[in-house]
Amino acid sequence: MSALYQRVAFIGLGLIASSMAHAIRRAGLADNMTGTARSPETRAVAAEIALVDQVCDTAAEAVAGADLVVLCVPVGAMAEVAREIAPHLAQGVTITDVGSVKQAVIDAVAPHLPDHAHFIPGHPLAGTEHSGPRSGFAELFDNRWCILTPPEGADPAALDRLSRFWRGLGANVDLMDAPHHDLVLAVTSHTPHLIAYTMVGVADDLRRVTDSEVIKYSAAGFRDFTRIAASDPVMWRDVFLNNKDATLEILGRFTEELFALQRAIRQGDGDLLHAYFTRTRAIRRGIIEAGQDTDAPDFGRAKTKKTS
Repeated sequence: MSALYQRVAFIGLGLIASSMAHAIRRAGLADNMTGTARSPETRAVAAEIALVDQVCDTAAEAVAGADLVVLCVPVGAMAEVAREIAPHLAQGVTITDVGSVKQAVIDAVAPHLPDHAHFIPGHPLAGTEHSGPRSGFAELFDNRWCILTPPEGADPAALDRLSRFWRGLGANVDLMDAPHHDLVLAVTSHTPHLIAYTMVGVADDLRRVTDSEVIKYSAAGFRDFTRIAASDPVMWRDVFLNNKDATLEILGRFTEELFALQRAIRQGDGDLLHAYFTRTRAIRRGIIEAGQDTDAPDFGRAKTKKTS
């Protein structure tokens, strides 16, 4: 594929930005890449591994001459970054982001951008529990979804170009309005993460009583909870603070379902439990059939080698 952008600038150089950089090189989607990060240590690592063509000390320097700017910072930092880069944006530049909340990003970023910039928020539904510039890999977005939430009146040509860019990275692309995106993600991502953090917190309290047996004897269920709960705490703090209404709505529904299951267990209602688990198992199978996960043993995890 030929280059879709002359220069792509990354503000933030963590897992998503580093994976995008690798995927851009794999597909030849840009002629040049720049990037910056708040931490000097992160910038040093990015320079050491040659993640982008130029690692810059400031966001203003990174966006100079870029025709695509990708904001890869926590939602709480979006407004500050937008204010910093606004005077330095090139004519016709496209601004996008990778945050998992969209309405709050629009509210934070849009007021600061000049009229000559095209703002098209985005959210790639891909990730791992790892972070930092060394954690990225080109295949992260392959057959995953990237949701774009163009504001009303977004430039059609800029939207088409950004859509083709994400497809070039390996992703499937869908369009949503921001409030609907935030509700969908409250179901599929935000609330499950909150439940995972809660379960691990409960287990931590129990661990103090059971002399570390919870950790020592962790089976698959708790192990998977701990994987989800290993995600970046700053990012998830901002997600919940900025998607409050949708998350609370889904938590309310979750609580109702949990109470129903508690009642069924207390009353010995095996028929209800069996029917419930059968229905939810079918949803899990649908995820696998859609190509969004694997049914391989141990969820396809690579086996760790034993060392003598």
